[in-house]
Amino acid sequence: MEQSIAVISLIVAVILGGLIVTYLQASNNQKFIKLMLSFSGGFLLSIAFIHFVPELYASSTPNIGVYILIGFLIQLALEFFSGGIEHGHVHVHKGQAMPWGLFISLSVHSVLEGIPLGNQYAGHFLNHHDHSHGENSLLFGILFHQLPVAVALMTLLMNTNVSKMKAWMILILFSIMTPVGLIFGLFSTSASNFLNFNMILAVVVGMFLHISTTIIFETSENHKFNVLKLTSIVIGCSLAFFMH
Repeated sequence: MEQSIAVISLIVAVILGGLIVTYLQASNNQKFIKLMLSFSGGFLLSIAFIHFVPELYASSTPNIGVYILIGFLIQLALEFFSGGIEHGHVHVHKGQAMPWGLFISLSVHSVLEGIPLGNQYAGHFLNHHDHSHGENSLLFGILFHQLPVAVALMTLLMNTNVSKMKAWMILILFSIMTPVGLIFGLFSTSASNFLNFNMILAVVVGMFLHISTTIIFETSENHKFNVLKLTSIVIGCSLAFFMH
C-alpha cells in the first residue's frame, strides 16, 4: 500500500509541475522555480547529512565514502548533458529542437534515485528497526525536487518544436522514471546476493549532495543571498530536521 502511494505521489508531482506551467503560466516566472529548488536543496542537503550519511557510515559496508563520491561524479557527468536543469538552469529558445540528451540524463537520474526508495520499502538495507523516517525523508526529498524540475522541463518542452500534446506525453513518460527505479529496487531481491543496496543508496546520496550544494551555492545573486531564497533553504533544512 505504501509503495502504491509513493508511486502515485511521484507521478502526480511531475504532472503538477506541468499543470503549473500550462495553466498558471509559471514558465515566465523563474523565481518560482528558484525558490522551490532552494527549498528542495536545503531539504536534500539536510536529509543527506542528518539521516543517510551517518547511517551509511554506521553500516558494515566498506569504503562507503567512495560510493558517495562516485554518485557525486555521476551527477556531475549527467549535468553535462542536462545543462543543469536539476538546479534551475533553463535555457529557453523558442522553436528549438527537442533536447533528447537532456531528457535521457534526467531520466537516468530519476531511475537511480528511485532504486533505494524501493530497496527501503523491501527492507534490504541500513538494518534499521524503524525504516519509516528514512523512507519518508527520501520520498519527500525526491518529491520536493521533482516538482520544480518538472516545471523547468515543461517550460523547456513548451518552447521546443514539438506539439503541446507531445510535450505532455514526454512529461508523462518522465513522470514514470522514478517509479520504474522504485519498482526495480522493490523486486530486486533475487539480485541481493551480489548487489549491496547500501552502495546504491550511497551513490544516490552523492548525487543529492551535488545537486543540493550546487543549488545553494548558485542561489546567490551578485554574491549576496536573496532573503526569500535564504528563507526557503532554511525552511527546507528545518523540515528535514524535524522529520528525522
